[in-house]
Amino acid sequence: MKNSIQMGLAAALLVAGAGVAHAQETSFRGFRAEGQIGWDRFQSQGDHHDKLGYGGAVGFDGVIHDRFVVGAEGSFWRANKWSQNCTGGVVGGTVCTKSFEEWGAAARAGYLVTPKVLVYGKGGYVNNEQRKFFAAPPGETSYYNHYRTDGYQVGGGVEYSLNDNFYVNTEYRYAGYADHTARQRVLVGFGVRFKP
Repeated sequence: MKNSIQMGLAAALLVAGAGVAHAQETSFRGFRAEGQIGWDRFQSQGDHHDKLGYGGAVGFDGVIHDRFVVGAEGSFWRANKWSQNCTGGVVGGTVCTKSFEEWGAAARAGYLVTPKVLVYGKGGYVNNEQRKFFAAPPGETSYYNHYRTDGYQVGGGVEYSLNDNFYVNTEYRYAGYADHTARQRVLVGFGVRFKP
């Protein structure tokens, strides 16, 4: 799985790099790093928990034909003091699923509506650390499982270039995990670009 992620990121970076060579000078190209903060909803067992979340991303963008921006990024996200949903078990007791940090890799592509405004979409892979615990009623057996689960992410947003080096954005992102849990986010980011 790690090799697949690395190959996907390398392909996206190659495409982005090819676009840089043909693009005019713009603030939407080069390596970037950003901090993020926003609303986080973790969903499991038909329930959800809303919290403040925060994270960051690093990536590289290139421009094709002056208007199309393509790139790749790696990301990190976590809810403040984690997120946990607890519901009643089918035989009684309580089932709790807790979500810890999420790591992701994604490709993104967008269109420059103006020289300073980018509208983009993204998609890729995520991995989330989770814990599932069943506090059983008398006569039943409790269990505890701590694991990592793979999944996918999709989303989109709007990015505004403040100048050649700094930008802000707002984004919606959905992550669906293989254990039938999910996460939704609405976030704002502030970033810096490092020109190649």
